[in-house]
Formats: sequence, structure tokens, C-alpha cells
Amino acid sequence: MECPVCSGSEDIKILKSKTVSSKTNEINEFLLECNDCNHIFKESIILEKPKSFRLIVSENANSKRTNIDICPDDRLSAGNILISDLGKSEITSFELKNNKRVKSAIAKDIDTIWASSIDIPSRIGISINFKGITQGYKVDLDREFKISVEDVVKIEDRIFKVRVIKTLKKKMVKGSAKASFIRRVYGDPVNYKNYDYDLTNKIAIKKEITKKRL
Repeated sequence: MECPVCSGSEDIKILKSKTVSSKTNEINEFLLECNDCNHIFKESIILEKPKSFRLIVSENANSKRTNIDICPDDRLSAGNILISDLGKSEITSFELKNNKRVKSAIAKDIDTIWASSIDIPSRIGISINFKGITQGYKVDLDREFKISVEDVVKIEDRIFKVRVIKTLKKKMVKGSAKASFIRRVYGDPVNYKNYDYDLTNKIAIKKEITKKRL
């Protein structure tokens, strides 16, 4: 807020304020005094009321639906964090009213917000290659847990070395990534007695052994 008299001074004191509410807007009315020139003036701020938007939150293989109140003029983007009655979730995409899927949008154009829960562990895949035969697992890990290429890992009675990490964006043959960014880990069995960590008690799903097609 600026004084209309003395070249836009922002040294303003609020004398009185009140809020007038309508169906769609809230109007904040102020009686102000400029501390530089003592001019008294009125100013209003119009805010559009939050509206309810459909929110679908994925929890691994399951999805839950709720609604969340957002100001229609707010811009939202994939990666933004929302807090609803389903807890904290990270936006993954939006479905617009014209059925188009986008990664960023003004709220008033959105039909559905798609998000992924960040209150639950990250579920990642593990594939161990035994010369054309693959044993697969799904494990639930703390979202901050880091896996590195060349890690030696125990799962059940198997010990394997991480060869490739597939993240949300790329395949990695070196370096490390947090579980929250990992889709799948590929490894080869090794005859080591020692290992960096054991994921046996993190198994959520054990896949059937599959043979490589010729």
C-alpha cells in the first residue's frame, strides 16, 4: 500500500480495517494514514475465495480421492507439496477441464490434481539377473534412503551388486539417488559374504522368477 499524495510512501499506519464477504470474494477495506505526510485515505484489497478442487493421491498401487481448497488464481506446478485430509502429497500432474494433462496450470483451469503421497515409504523395484533368469522384488524404503551404483545388497538369501539405477528421469550407471526418485534397481548376484545393507525386512512384494525370452 502506498500513499497517493507523497510520491508513493510505503510508511503507512492502519487506523481501521474490516472484511466484507460475498459468495465469491472477500474484500478487505482499510482506513490508512501516511506517517510521512499524515494524509488519511482508504484502500481495498479484493481476494477471490478459495474453491474446492478434486485431488487424487496415489499410495503405491492404490489411489484415494478427496478435495482441497485452493485460490482460483494460484499457479500450481508438478513438485509442489499439498496438505489435505490425506496428509502430505507431491503434485505429479494436472488434468484440465479440456481433459489435457499438463505439469503446470492456473487453479481455475484445473479439473483434477494428481499427486503422490509423501507420508508413506517409497516403493521401488529390484531386479536381480541370474544369467537370463530374473528375480524381482518390490521394497518399501524411507524416502531419504540412498542407493548407490556398486552397493552390495542382501535380500533374503541372495547378495547382489547394484549395476544400474533407474530414476524418474534417467538411468544411472554411477552415483547414487534417494529412494523417492528411484523407480527400479538392477543388480547382478555376487559371491560375497559381506554386504552394505540388508533389505529383506523391506520386501513388500516378491515377484515370480522370469526367464529371458529368446
